[in-house]
Amino acid sequence: MKFSFFHLMPYPYLPDDFDTAYDSASLTYPNRNFDPEQGVQLYQRYLDELEYADVLGFDGIAVNEHHQSTYGLMPSPNLMAASLARRTSRARIMVLGNAIGIRGNPLRVAEEIAMLDLMSGGRVDSGFVRGIGWEYFGHSINPTKSRARFNEAHDLIIKAWTSDEMFSWYGDNYEYRYVNLWPRPVQRPHPPVYIPGSGSTETMQFCAEHRYAYMSVYAPTKIVRRWFDGYRSAAADLGYTPDPEKIAFSVPIYVADTDQRAHEEAKPAVEWLYNKGLKQPRQLVQPPGYVSPGSLRGMLASGLRGFAAPYEDIIANGQAVVGSPASVAERLGELHEQLGGFGQIIGLFCIGTATHAQVMHSSELFAGEVMPALRSLGVSAAPAP
Repeated sequence: MKFSFFHLMPYPYLPDDFDTAYDSASLTYPNRNFDPEQGVQLYQRYLDELEYADVLGFDGIAVNEHHQSTYGLMPSPNLMAASLARRTSRARIMVLGNAIGIRGNPLRVAEEIAMLDLMSGGRVDSGFVRGIGWEYFGHSINPTKSRARFNEAHDLIIKAWTSDEMFSWYGDNYEYRYVNLWPRPVQRPHPPVYIPGSGSTETMQFCAEHRYAYMSVYAPTKIVRRWFDGYRSAAADLGYTPDPEKIAFSVPIYVADTDQRAHEEAKPAVEWLYNKGLKQPRQLVQPPGYVSPGSLRGMLASGLRGFAAPYEDIIANGQAVVGSPASVAERLGELHEQLGGFGQIIGLFCIGTATHAQVMHSSELFAGEVMPALRSLGVSAAPAP
């Protein structure tokens, strides 16, 4: 099993009347509520937490991209990855990922990831995401073109990384007379690719076709099992079984010295994440045309309607793992079995309103006591293809 420390870099300082005065924490939430002085402190704190995860022995430290949102203060994850490349030495630097579906110039993503790969000595993992519905609104891009833009941007980036000669690109969404990538990434043929999925059949098939790592987003266990099974089924249709390392389970994790203390401290933080940070009207998440009719039917059939839920339900549904080191190790082992196996745990340790001291202590306990207990899980019985 591999373990990664994932960070959203949230802005947790919401007003007391947030629940009644605002219908979303993203896109329409007024930026007058952002305090730049607090932002300065948050960025320093969050980078310290990611760097400490490298010291603790996490296999990966992960950042991602979100726009116009309190949920995550990383409109440019590559900037954070650049800082981490020089201030860490061991862990994989995982950009999970660049939202290439909303980029007007995806060739810039190819260039920046290549630079990061060189700066880090070949430690970069490159995630590609389509972006959330509100981010298409925020960039004035028709969400019905999301999939086509993502696929074409992906193909362009991969060709730019792997071609050793100049070429031209004339697609439906992007045109380049000259593509001649300088510098090229050090990892060959290119940095490992991760694709987060939230139930789209096309994403499962895309990952299976390219043999990419498929990563879950936060959802109840029974729904994540449907996603993982969909990916495994798509791989089986292509005649292979994916290595466990290609299946990544992402989940908020909070560890304290005792179960009681863990739940007391985690409850406000987890409730902030699911009921405030992820608060948004449905039309901002999945506008018409963002997913195909077939994928939409599957999502509706799965029962996933939104993120808001009581703390007790979130814990019971496997949408967060909280407890002492022994309890967290036991619960993750149960989820490993219930989900049909996976080879990576991508844990969100800085959850909502959790303090810096809480995040650091939780990370220490996880690295020191939980990781050794679970390391042997998720190992392939056969050589990887």
